[in-house]
Amino acid sequence: MREKFNHLCLDSHERKLLIHSLVELKNQLIQQGRYTDCVDELIFKVINAPPKRMKIEYV
Repeated sequence: MREKFNHLCLDSHERKLLIHSLVELKNQLIQQGRYTDCVDELIFKVINAPPKRMKIEYV
């Protein structure tokens, strides 16, 4: 069975906010002594995601 993918369309401000929030979550997990592997993977994916240009047509 195929894996289901979800795509997010973020502008530059939303992208910065998402990365900042993930880094804060990672810092909280480190303080609690928990693993940060999942958050590290998400940060890596968000930073390395290619930008996609979208054309908006007004009707």
